[in-house]
Amino acid sequence: MSEFSQLPCSPAWDILSNTAKAHPDLRCLDFLGNTMTYGEVWATVRLAARGLQDLGVKKGDRVGLCLPNCPYYVIAHYATLLAGGTVVNFNPLYTKQEIHHQIVDSSITIMFTLDIKTIYEKVASALHNTSLRSIVVCALSEALPPIKSLLFQVFKRAEIATIPKDLGHVPFELLIADKDEPRPVDIDPKTDIAILQYTGGTTGVPKAAMLTHANIRANTEQVRLWLDDTEPGQEKFLCVIPFFHVFAMTAAMNFGLTTGSELILLPRFDLSDLLDTITQKKPTIFPAVPTIYGAINAAQDLDRYDLKSIRYCISGGAPLPGKVKTGFEAISDCVLVEGYGLSEASPVVACNHPKRENKAGSIGLALPWTEIECRDLDDFDKVSAPGEPGELIIKGPQVMAGYLDNEDETNLVLNDGWLRTGDVGYQDKDGYFFLTDRIKDLIICSGFKVYPHVIEEALYRHEDVYEAIVIGIPDDYRGEVPKAFVTLKSGAKATAESLLAYANKNLNPIERPIAVEIRNELPKTLVGKLSKKELIKEQSHG
Repeated sequence: MSEFSQLPCSPAWDILSNTAKAHPDLRCLDFLGNTMTYGEVWATVRLAARGLQDLGVKKGDRVGLCLPNCPYYVIAHYATLLAGGTVVNFNPLYTKQEIHHQIVDSSITIMFTLDIKTIYEKVASALHNTSLRSIVVCALSEALPPIKSLLFQVFKRAEIATIPKDLGHVPFELLIADKDEPRPVDIDPKTDIAILQYTGGTTGVPKAAMLTHANIRANTEQVRLWLDDTEPGQEKFLCVIPFFHVFAMTAAMNFGLTTGSELILLPRFDLSDLLDTITQKKPTIFPAVPTIYGAINAAQDLDRYDLKSIRYCISGGAPLPGKVKTGFEAISDCVLVEGYGLSEASPVVACNHPKRENKAGSIGLALPWTEIECRDLDDFDKVSAPGEPGELIIKGPQVMAGYLDNEDETNLVLNDGWLRTGDVGYQDKDGYFFLTDRIKDLIICSGFKVYPHVIEEALYRHEDVYEAIVIGIPDDYRGEVPKAFVTLKSGAKATAESLLAYANKNLNPIERPIAVEIRNELPKTLVGKLSKKELIKEQSHG
Protein backbone atom coordinates (compact mmCIF):
# COMPACT_ATOMS: atom_id res chain seq x y z
CA MET A 1 0.00 0.00 0.00
CA SER A 2 1.94 2.99 -1.26
CA GLU A 3 -0.77 5.66 -1.17
CA PHE A 4 0.69 7.31 1.95
CA SER A 5 0.81 10.59 0.01
CA GLN A 6 -2.97 10.77 0.42
CA LEU A 7 -2.54 11.05 4.17
CA PRO A 8 -1.94 14.47 5.73
CA CYS A 9 1.76 15.09 6.28
CA SER A 10 2.04 18.17 8.45
CA PRO A 11 3.04 18.94 12.04
CA ALA A 12 0.97 17.09 14.64
CA TRP A 13 -0.31 20.32 16.16
CA ASP A 14 -2.54 20.69 13.08
CA ILE A 15 -4.84 18.11 14.68
CA LEU A 16 -5.97 20.85 17.05
CA SER A 17 -5.20 24.00 15.07
CA ASN A 18 -7.22 22.99 11.99
CA THR A 19 -10.34 22.40 14.06
CA ALA A 20 -9.82 25.53 16.15
CA LYS A 21 -9.52 27.70 13.04
CA ALA A 22 -12.59 26.16 11.41
CA HIS A 23 -14.78 25.97 14.53
CA PRO A 24 -13.41 28.34 17.21
CA ASP A 25 -16.72 28.60 19.08
CA LEU A 26 -17.37 24.88 19.47
CA ARG A 27 -16.94 23.52 22.98
CA CYS A 28 -13.65 21.63 23.22
CA LEU A 29 -13.06 20.64 26.86
CA ASP A 30 -15.28 19.99 29.87
CA PHE A 31 -13.31 19.41 33.06
CA LEU A 32 -15.64 18.76 35.97
CA GLY A 33 -17.94 21.51 34.71
CA ASN A 34 -15.31 24.05 33.65
CA THR A 35 -15.47 24.39 29.85
CA MET A 36 -13.27 25.84 27.10
CA THR A 37 -13.96 26.37 23.40
CA TYR A 38 -11.60 25.32 20.61
CA GLY A 39 -10.66 28.95 20.10
CA GLU A 40 -9.82 29.39 23.79
CA VAL A 41 -7.77 26.18 23.92
CA TRP A 42 -5.77 27.03 20.80
CA ALA A 43 -5.13 30.59 22.03
CA THR A 44 -3.79 29.20 25.33
CA VAL A 45 -1.67 26.66 23.46
CA ARG A 46 -0.03 29.46 21.48
CA LEU A 47 0.71 31.42 24.66
CA ALA A 48 2.15 28.34 26.37
CA ALA A 49 4.27 27.51 23.31
CA ARG A 50 5.78 31.00 23.39
CA GLY A 51 6.35 30.60 27.12
CA LEU A 52 8.25 27.36 26.53
CA GLN A 53 10.38 29.05 23.91
CA ASP A 54 11.09 31.86 26.37
CA LEU A 55 12.28 29.15 28.78
CA GLY A 56 14.74 28.02 26.13
CA VAL A 57 12.88 25.15 24.47
CA LYS A 58 14.31 24.58 21.00
CA LYS A 59 13.50 22.12 18.25
CA GLY A 60 13.94 18.58 19.52
CA ASP A 61 14.09 19.44 23.23
CA ARG A 62 12.14 17.00 25.37
CA VAL A 63 9.34 18.19 27.62
CA GLY A 64 7.72 15.88 30.16
CA LEU A 65 4.01 15.74 30.98
CA CYS A 66 3.25 14.22 34.38
CA LEU A 67 -0.45 15.04 34.42
CA PRO A 68 -3.83 13.30 34.68
CA ASN A 69 -6.60 14.08 32.19
CA CYS A 70 -7.23 17.79 32.60
CA PRO A 71 -7.06 20.92 30.42
CA TYR A 72 -3.40 21.36 31.29
CA TYR A 73 -2.55 18.06 29.62
CA VAL A 74 -4.13 19.00 26.28
CA ILE A 75 -2.61 22.50 26.36
CA ALA A 76 0.87 21.32 27.40
CA HIS A 77 0.86 18.53 24.83
CA TYR A 78 0.12 20.80 21.88
CA ALA A 79 2.18 23.72 23.20
CA THR A 80 5.24 21.47 23.37
CA LEU A 81 4.73 20.39 19.76
CA LEU A 82 4.10 23.96 18.57
CA ALA A 83 7.27 25.15 20.33
CA GLY A 84 9.24 22.49 18.44
CA GLY A 85 9.69 20.18 21.41
CA THR A 86 9.07 16.47 21.87
CA VAL A 87 6.40 15.28 24.33
CA VAL A 88 7.48 12.65 26.84
CA ASN A 89 4.53 11.09 28.67
CA PHE A 90 4.83 10.23 32.38
CA ASN A 91 2.32 8.30 34.45
CA PRO A 92 1.53 10.36 37.59
CA LEU A 93 1.15 7.07 39.48
CA TYR A 94 4.79 6.15 38.85
CA THR A 95 7.02 5.93 41.91
CA LYS A 96 9.65 8.58 42.54
CA GLN A 97 12.30 6.15 41.30
CA GLU A 98 10.40 5.37 38.09
CA ILE A 99 9.92 9.07 37.32
CA HIS A 100 13.59 9.74 38.03
CA HIS A 101 14.69 6.90 35.73
CA GLN A 102 12.53 8.07 32.85
CA ILE A 103 13.73 11.67 33.23
CA VAL A 104 17.32 10.47 32.98
CA ASP A 105 16.61 8.14 30.07
CA SER A 106 14.71 10.73 28.03
CA SER A 107 16.85 13.76 29.00
CA ILE A 108 13.86 16.02 29.51
CA THR A 109 14.59 19.60 30.53
CA ILE A 110 11.10 20.81 31.51
CA MET A 111 8.23 18.98 33.21
CA PHE A 112 4.56 19.98 33.49
CA THR A 113 2.87 18.72 36.65
CA LEU A 114 0.12 19.60 39.14
CA ASP A 115 0.55 21.39 42.47
CA ILE A 116 -0.70 18.25 44.24
CA LYS A 117 1.73 16.83 46.80
CA THR A 118 1.43 13.20 45.70
CA ILE A 119 2.54 14.11 42.17
CA TYR A 120 4.64 17.26 42.54
CA GLU A 121 6.99 15.93 45.24
CA LYS A 122 8.00 12.94 43.10
CA VAL A 123 8.87 15.23 40.20
CA ALA A 124 10.60 17.84 42.37
CA SER A 125 13.02 15.25 43.74
CA ALA A 126 14.65 15.10 40.29
CA LEU A 127 15.04 18.87 39.86
CA HIS A 128 18.66 19.98 39.29
CA ASN A 129 20.17 16.52 39.94
CA THR A 130 19.11 15.29 36.51
CA SER A 131 18.61 17.01 33.15
CA LEU A 132 15.39 18.52 34.59
CA ARG A 133 15.92 22.26 35.09
CA SER A 134 12.37 23.68 35.23
CA ILE A 135 9.00 22.52 36.53
CA VAL A 136 5.89 24.19 35.13
CA VAL A 137 3.48 24.02 38.06
CA CYS A 138 -0.21 23.81 37.13
CA ALA A 139 -2.65 24.79 39.87
CA LEU A 140 -5.47 22.26 39.94
CA SER A 141 -7.84 24.75 41.56
CA GLU A 142 -7.44 27.10 38.57
CA ALA A 143 -8.77 24.39 36.22
CA LEU A 144 -11.96 23.90 38.24
CA PRO A 145 -15.23 25.86 38.09
CA PRO A 146 -15.28 28.73 40.64
CA ILE A 147 -17.34 26.99 43.33
CA LYS A 148 -15.43 23.71 43.08
CA SER A 149 -12.16 25.67 43.07
CA LEU A 150 -13.09 27.43 46.30
CA LEU A 151 -14.19 24.19 47.96
CA PHE A 152 -11.00 22.47 46.85
CA GLN A 153 -8.81 25.21 48.29
CA VAL A 154 -10.71 25.13 51.59
CA PHE A 155 -11.18 21.41 52.15
CA LYS A 156 -8.24 19.94 50.23
CA ARG A 157 -5.63 22.46 51.37
CA ALA A 158 -3.51 19.71 52.94
CA GLU A 159 -3.14 18.06 49.53
CA ILE A 160 -1.72 21.20 47.86
CA ALA A 161 2.07 21.31 47.67
CA THR A 162 4.11 24.27 48.84
CA ILE A 163 5.92 25.48 45.74
CA PRO A 164 9.28 27.26 46.14
CA LYS A 165 9.56 30.71 44.58
CA ASP A 166 12.74 30.14 42.61
CA LEU A 167 13.97 29.94 39.03
CA GLY A 168 13.35 26.18 38.90
CA HIS A 169 9.60 26.63 39.26
CA VAL A 170 7.37 28.38 36.74
CA PRO A 171 3.67 28.88 37.56
CA PHE A 172 1.51 28.06 34.54
CA GLU A 173 0.01 31.56 34.72
CA LEU A 174 3.50 33.04 34.30
CA LEU A 175 4.28 30.65 31.41
CA ILE A 176 1.39 32.10 29.40
CA ALA A 177 2.04 35.73 30.36
CA ASP A 178 3.98 36.64 27.18
CA LYS A 179 1.33 37.67 24.67
CA ASP A 180 3.61 37.38 21.61
CA GLU A 181 3.01 34.61 19.08
CA PRO A 182 5.34 31.60 19.26
CA ARG A 183 8.35 31.72 16.99
CA PRO A 184 7.85 29.50 13.91
CA VAL A 185 9.67 26.16 13.94
CA ASP A 186 10.59 24.32 10.76
CA ILE A 187 9.29 20.76 11.24
CA ASP A 188 9.90 17.83 8.91
CA PRO A 189 6.89 15.64 9.81
CA LYS A 190 8.49 12.47 8.43
CA THR A 191 11.65 12.66 10.53
CA ASP A 192 11.08 14.97 13.50
CA ILE A 193 9.94 13.23 16.68
CA ALA A 194 6.67 14.42 18.23
CA ILE A 195 6.27 11.84 21.04
CA LEU A 196 8.54 9.60 23.08
CA GLN A 197 6.19 6.88 24.30
CA TYR A 198 7.62 4.48 26.84
CA THR A 199 6.66 0.86 26.40
CA GLY A 200 7.70 -2.59 27.50
CA GLY A 201 8.01 -3.45 23.81
CA THR A 202 8.34 -7.07 22.77
CA THR A 203 11.07 -7.87 25.31
CA GLY A 204 9.57 -6.34 28.45
CA VAL A 205 12.36 -3.78 28.99
CA PRO A 206 11.05 -0.17 29.08
CA LYS A 207 12.04 1.68 25.93
CA ALA A 208 10.97 4.93 24.30
CA ALA A 209 9.21 4.48 20.97
CA MET A 210 10.00 7.48 18.75
CA LEU A 211 6.78 8.60 17.06
CA THR A 212 7.15 11.24 14.37
CA HIS A 213 4.72 14.06 13.60
CA ALA A 214 3.75 12.11 10.49
CA ASN A 215 3.09 8.96 12.57
CA ILE A 216 0.71 10.85 14.87
CA ARG A 217 -1.06 12.71 12.06
CA ALA A 218 -1.43 9.52 10.04
CA ASN A 219 -2.85 7.40 12.85
CA THR A 220 -5.32 10.09 13.85
CA GLU A 221 -6.51 10.32 10.25
CA GLN A 222 -6.65 6.53 9.87
CA VAL A 223 -8.90 6.25 12.92
CA ARG A 224 -11.06 9.16 11.70
CA LEU A 225 -11.50 7.59 8.26
CA TRP A 226 -12.34 4.19 9.74
CA LEU A 227 -14.83 5.55 12.29
CA ASP A 228 -16.13 8.20 9.92
CA ASP A 229 -19.62 8.85 11.24
CA THR A 230 -18.81 12.09 13.09
CA GLU A 231 -19.75 15.73 12.59
CA PRO A 232 -18.11 18.77 14.25
CA GLY A 233 -20.06 19.80 17.32
CA GLN A 234 -22.17 16.62 17.38
CA GLU A 235 -20.04 14.24 19.46
CA LYS A 236 -18.97 14.08 23.08
CA PHE A 237 -15.99 11.85 23.94
CA LEU A 238 -15.86 10.48 27.47
CA CYS A 239 -12.15 10.55 28.35
CA VAL A 240 -11.45 8.51 31.47
CA ILE A 241 -8.53 6.47 30.12
CA PRO A 242 -5.41 8.59 30.70
CA PHE A 243 -3.96 10.58 27.81
CA PHE A 244 -0.42 9.61 28.83
CA HIS A 245 -1.34 6.14 27.55
CA VAL A 246 -0.90 6.01 23.78
CA PHE A 247 -4.31 4.40 23.12
CA ALA A 248 -6.08 7.27 24.86
CA MET A 249 -3.83 9.86 23.23
CA THR A 250 -4.99 8.77 19.76
CA ALA A 251 -8.42 7.17 20.20
CA ALA A 252 -9.75 9.72 22.72
CA MET A 253 -7.80 12.99 22.61
CA ASN A 254 -6.57 13.27 19.01
CA PHE A 255 -9.57 11.52 17.42
CA GLY A 256 -11.90 13.73 19.43
CA LEU A 257 -10.06 16.94 18.57
CA THR A 258 -9.75 16.24 14.85
CA THR A 259 -13.51 15.66 14.62
CA GLY A 260 -14.47 18.85 16.47
CA SER A 261 -15.90 16.90 19.39
CA GLU A 262 -16.23 17.87 23.03
CA LEU A 263 -13.85 16.03 25.37
CA ILE A 264 -15.34 15.27 28.78
CA LEU A 265 -12.24 14.89 30.96
CA LEU A 266 -12.16 12.69 34.06
CA PRO A 267 -8.87 12.78 36.01
CA ARG A 268 -9.22 9.22 37.33
CA PHE A 269 -11.45 6.17 37.13
CA ASP A 270 -14.07 6.05 39.86
CA LEU A 271 -17.03 3.86 38.95
CA SER A 272 -19.68 5.98 40.67
CA ASP A 273 -18.30 9.24 39.23
CA LEU A 274 -18.09 7.65 35.79
CA LEU A 275 -21.69 6.47 35.82
CA ASP A 276 -22.89 9.84 37.12
CA THR A 277 -20.95 11.60 34.35
CA ILE A 278 -22.45 9.41 31.64
CA THR A 279 -25.95 10.05 32.98
CA GLN A 280 -25.50 13.81 33.32
CA LYS A 281 -23.17 14.75 30.44
CA LYS A 282 -24.59 12.35 27.81
CA PRO A 283 -21.36 11.31 26.00
CA THR A 284 -21.75 9.68 22.59
CA ILE A 285 -18.34 7.98 22.16
CA PHE A 286 -16.55 6.19 24.99
CA PRO A 287 -13.07 4.69 24.43
CA ALA A 288 -11.83 2.56 27.34
CA VAL A 289 -10.04 -0.62 28.37
CA PRO A 290 -11.97 -3.88 28.94
CA THR A 291 -11.68 -3.73 32.73
CA ILE A 292 -13.70 -0.48 32.78
CA TYR A 293 -16.53 -1.97 30.72
CA GLY A 294 -16.44 -5.04 32.95
CA ALA A 295 -16.66 -2.89 36.08
CA ILE A 296 -19.74 -1.11 34.67
CA ASN A 297 -21.35 -4.46 33.85
CA ALA A 298 -20.90 -5.57 37.45
CA ALA A 299 -22.02 -2.27 39.02
CA GLN A 300 -24.82 -2.27 41.57
CA ASP A 301 -28.06 -0.35 40.92
CA LEU A 302 -27.40 0.16 37.22
CA ASP A 303 -31.04 1.07 36.73
CA ARG A 304 -30.26 4.40 38.44
CA TYR A 305 -28.09 5.43 35.50
CA ASP A 306 -28.81 6.26 31.86
CA LEU A 307 -26.19 4.94 29.44
CA LYS A 308 -28.32 5.28 26.30
CA SER A 309 -26.56 8.38 24.94
CA ILE A 310 -23.49 6.32 23.99
CA ARG A 311 -23.45 5.46 20.27
CA TYR A 312 -20.33 3.36 20.24
CA CYS A 313 -17.32 2.45 22.35
CA ILE A 314 -13.80 1.55 21.31
CA SER A 315 -12.06 -1.06 23.44
CA GLY A 316 -8.28 -1.28 23.36
CA GLY A 317 -5.19 -1.89 25.44
CA ALA A 318 -6.04 -5.54 26.15
CA PRO A 319 -8.17 -8.38 24.71
CA LEU A 320 -11.92 -7.79 25.09
CA PRO A 321 -13.68 -10.83 26.58
CA GLY A 322 -16.78 -11.72 24.59
CA LYS A 323 -18.96 -11.74 27.69
CA VAL A 324 -17.86 -8.21 28.60
CA LYS A 325 -18.73 -7.00 25.09
CA THR A 326 -22.20 -8.53 24.98
CA GLY A 327 -22.96 -7.53 28.56
CA PHE A 328 -22.06 -3.87 28.03
CA GLU A 329 -23.94 -3.68 24.74
CA ALA A 330 -27.03 -5.08 26.45
CA ILE A 331 -27.10 -2.46 29.21
CA SER A 332 -26.20 0.52 27.00
CA ASP A 333 -27.72 -0.32 23.59
CA CYS A 334 -24.44 0.89 22.03
CA VAL A 335 -21.95 -0.93 19.80
CA LEU A 336 -18.71 -1.91 21.55
CA VAL A 337 -15.96 -2.49 18.99
CA GLU A 338 -12.57 -3.99 19.71
CA GLY A 339 -9.42 -2.56 18.23
CA TYR A 340 -5.76 -3.46 18.39
CA GLY A 341 -2.53 -1.55 18.48
CA LEU A 342 0.78 -1.05 20.20
CA SER A 343 2.90 1.91 21.22
CA GLU A 344 5.30 1.29 18.35
CA ALA A 345 2.45 1.95 15.89
CA SER A 346 1.04 5.18 17.35
CA PRO A 347 -0.87 2.83 18.33
CA VAL A 348 -3.92 1.70 16.28
CA VAL A 349 -3.48 -0.81 13.44
CA ALA A 350 -6.79 -2.71 13.34
CA CYS A 351 -10.35 -2.20 14.53
CA ASN A 352 -13.87 -3.46 14.06
CA HIS A 353 -16.32 -1.01 12.52
CA PRO A 354 -19.43 0.14 14.44
CA LYS A 355 -21.66 -0.29 11.37
CA ARG A 356 -20.20 -3.46 9.90
CA GLU A 357 -19.93 -7.05 11.04
CA ASN A 358 -18.24 -7.45 14.39
CA LYS A 359 -16.98 -11.02 14.53
CA ALA A 360 -16.87 -12.46 18.03
CA GLY A 361 -13.33 -12.36 19.40
CA SER A 362 -11.92 -10.43 16.44
CA ILE A 363 -9.75 -7.32 16.61
CA GLY A 364 -11.26 -6.35 13.26
CA LEU A 365 -9.79 -5.35 9.93
CA ALA A 366 -6.59 -3.49 9.12
CA LEU A 367 -6.96 0.30 9.13
CA PRO A 368 -6.61 2.23 5.86
CA TRP A 369 -3.02 2.30 4.54
CA THR A 370 -2.09 -0.54 6.91
CA GLU A 371 -0.80 -3.99 5.99
CA ILE A 372 -0.90 -6.87 8.47
CA GLU A 373 0.53 -10.33 7.88
CA CYS A 374 0.77 -13.44 10.06
CA ARG A 375 4.18 -15.09 9.83
CA ASP A 376 4.66 -18.76 10.62
CA LEU A 377 5.90 -19.30 14.19
CA ASP A 378 8.47 -21.87 13.07
CA ASP A 379 9.46 -20.25 9.75
CA PHE A 380 9.28 -16.45 9.91
CA ASP A 381 9.80 -16.07 6.16
CA LYS A 382 6.57 -17.96 5.51
CA VAL A 383 3.15 -16.22 5.57
CA SER A 384 0.62 -18.30 7.51
CA ALA A 385 -2.41 -19.59 5.63
CA PRO A 386 -5.86 -18.24 6.60
CA GLY A 387 -6.85 -19.70 9.95
CA GLU A 388 -3.29 -20.72 10.82
CA PRO A 389 -1.55 -18.93 13.73
CA GLY A 390 1.47 -16.74 13.22
CA GLU A 391 3.23 -13.64 14.54
CA LEU A 392 1.49 -10.44 13.46
CA ILE A 393 3.71 -8.00 11.59
CA ILE A 394 2.64 -4.54 10.48
CA LYS A 395 3.57 -2.01 7.84
CA GLY A 396 2.01 1.45 7.61
CA PRO A 397 2.54 5.18 8.06
CA GLN A 398 1.90 4.90 11.80
CA VAL A 399 4.92 2.62 12.47
CA MET A 400 7.54 4.28 14.69
CA ALA A 401 10.97 5.55 13.64
CA GLY A 402 12.61 3.24 16.19
CA TYR A 403 13.52 3.09 19.88
CA LEU A 404 15.39 6.01 21.41
CA ASP A 405 19.14 5.32 21.66
CA ASN A 406 18.58 1.58 21.23
CA GLU A 407 19.64 0.40 17.80
CA ASP A 408 19.83 -3.26 18.82
CA GLU A 409 16.21 -3.39 20.02
CA THR A 410 15.10 -1.37 17.00
CA ASN A 411 16.70 -3.88 14.65
CA LEU A 412 14.97 -6.73 16.47
CA VAL A 413 11.48 -5.38 15.73
CA LEU A 414 11.86 -3.32 12.52
CA ASN A 415 12.78 -4.97 9.26
CA ASP A 416 12.29 -3.33 5.85
CA GLY A 417 9.45 -1.20 7.19
CA TRP A 418 7.71 -4.15 8.88
CA LEU A 419 7.12 -4.07 12.64
CA ARG A 420 7.23 -7.34 14.55
CA THR A 421 4.56 -7.22 17.26
CA GLY A 422 5.35 -10.29 19.34
CA ASP A 423 1.62 -11.09 19.20
CA VAL A 424 0.25 -14.38 17.90
CA GLY A 425 -2.93 -14.45 15.85
CA TYR A 426 -4.52 -15.46 12.59
CA GLN A 427 -6.52 -13.96 9.73
CA ASP A 428 -9.76 -15.53 8.56
CA LYS A 429 -10.93 -15.81 4.96
CA ASP A 430 -12.80 -12.48 5.23
CA GLY A 431 -9.73 -10.54 6.32
CA TYR A 432 -10.62 -10.27 10.02
CA PHE A 433 -7.77 -10.74 12.49
CA PHE A 434 -7.93 -12.68 15.74
CA LEU A 435 -5.35 -12.62 18.53
CA THR A 436 -4.52 -15.78 20.37
CA ASP A 437 -1.72 -14.55 22.64
CA ARG A 438 1.68 -12.98 23.11
CA ILE A 439 4.62 -15.09 21.96
CA LYS A 440 6.19 -14.69 25.40
CA ASP A 441 2.92 -15.81 27.08
CA LEU A 442 2.61 -19.06 25.11
CA ILE A 443 2.60 -22.13 27.33
CA ILE A 444 4.42 -25.13 25.89
CA CYS A 445 2.79 -28.28 27.29
CA SER A 446 4.45 -31.52 26.23
CA GLY A 447 5.62 -29.75 23.08
CA PHE A 448 2.17 -28.36 22.24
CA LYS A 449 1.48 -24.61 22.10
CA VAL A 450 -1.28 -23.57 24.52
CA TYR A 451 -2.78 -20.09 24.33
CA PRO A 452 -3.75 -18.62 27.73
CA HIS A 453 -6.32 -16.34 26.06
CA VAL A 454 -8.37 -19.39 24.97
CA ILE A 455 -8.54 -20.64 28.57
CA GLU A 456 -9.39 -17.16 29.89
CA GLU A 457 -12.25 -16.85 27.41
CA ALA A 458 -13.62 -20.22 28.54
CA LEU A 459 -13.61 -19.08 32.16
CA TYR A 460 -15.22 -15.73 31.29
CA ARG A 461 -18.20 -17.63 29.95
CA HIS A 462 -19.00 -18.80 33.50
CA GLU A 463 -21.67 -16.57 35.00
CA ASP A 464 -19.78 -16.07 38.29
CA VAL A 465 -16.39 -15.07 36.85
CA TYR A 466 -15.52 -11.37 36.89
CA GLU A 467 -11.82 -11.43 35.84
CA ALA A 468 -9.45 -14.19 34.73
CA ILE A 469 -5.72 -14.56 34.13
CA VAL A 470 -3.94 -17.73 32.98
CA ILE A 471 -0.18 -18.28 33.22
CA GLY A 472 2.16 -21.21 32.70
CA ILE A 473 3.81 -22.79 35.74
CA PRO A 474 6.68 -25.34 35.74
CA ASP A 475 5.78 -29.02 35.62
CA ASP A 476 8.29 -31.89 35.85
CA TYR A 477 6.40 -34.06 33.37
CA ARG A 478 4.90 -31.64 30.80
CA GLY A 479 7.42 -28.82 31.10
CA GLU A 480 4.70 -26.23 31.70
CA VAL A 481 1.03 -26.40 32.59
CA PRO A 482 -1.67 -23.69 32.67
CA LYS A 483 -2.90 -22.30 35.98
CA ALA A 484 -5.86 -19.92 36.21
CA PHE A 485 -6.51 -17.09 38.64
CA VAL A 486 -9.97 -15.52 38.86
CA THR A 487 -12.02 -13.01 40.78
CA LEU A 488 -15.75 -13.54 41.24
CA LYS A 489 -18.73 -11.25 40.91
CA SER A 490 -20.42 -10.02 44.06
CA GLY A 491 -22.54 -12.74 45.63
CA ALA A 492 -21.11 -15.51 43.42
CA LYS A 493 -21.18 -19.08 44.76
CA ALA A 494 -18.66 -20.77 42.45
CA THR A 495 -15.77 -22.71 43.97
CA ALA A 496 -12.33 -23.39 42.58
CA GLU A 497 -13.36 -27.00 41.99
CA SER A 498 -16.56 -26.10 40.14
CA LEU A 499 -14.71 -23.58 37.95
CA LEU A 500 -12.04 -26.14 37.11
CA ALA A 501 -14.70 -28.65 36.13
CA TYR A 502 -16.47 -26.01 34.02
CA ALA A 503 -13.25 -25.09 32.23
CA ASN A 504 -12.36 -28.71 31.59
CA LYS A 505 -15.71 -29.29 29.87
CA ASN A 506 -15.02 -26.45 27.45
CA LEU A 507 -11.34 -27.06 26.64
CA ASN A 508 -9.35 -29.79 25.00
CA PRO A 509 -7.13 -32.00 27.20
CA ILE A 510 -3.95 -30.05 26.37
CA GLU A 511 -5.54 -26.72 27.32
CA ARG A 512 -7.10 -27.74 30.60
CA PRO A 513 -5.62 -25.84 33.58
CA ILE A 514 -4.09 -27.80 36.42
CA ALA A 515 -5.84 -25.53 38.94
CA VAL A 516 -8.11 -22.53 39.34
CA GLU A 517 -7.34 -20.17 42.21
CA ILE A 518 -9.95 -17.67 43.40
CA ARG A 519 -8.60 -14.32 44.65
CA ASN A 520 -10.10 -11.14 46.02
CA GLU A 521 -8.29 -9.13 43.35
CA LEU A 522 -5.91 -9.61 40.44
CA PRO A 523 -2.85 -7.48 39.69
CA LYS A 524 -3.30 -4.65 37.19
CA THR A 525 -1.03 -2.23 35.42
CA LEU A 526 -1.18 1.48 36.26
CA VAL A 527 -3.70 2.03 33.44
CA GLY A 528 -6.02 -0.75 34.60
CA LYS A 529 -5.04 -3.68 32.38
CA LEU A 530 -4.81 -7.11 33.96
CA SER A 531 -1.15 -8.01 34.48
CA LYS A 532 0.51 -11.41 34.57
CA LYS A 533 3.99 -10.29 35.66
CA GLU A 534 3.34 -10.36 39.41
CA LEU A 535 1.64 -13.75 39.27
CA ILE A 536 4.45 -15.26 37.21
CA LYS A 537 7.05 -13.91 39.66
CA GLU A 538 5.03 -15.13 42.64
CA GLN A 539 4.61 -18.65 41.23
CA SER A 540 8.28 -18.91 40.26
CA HIS A 541 9.22 -18.18 43.88
CA GLY A 542 6.44 -20.29 45.33
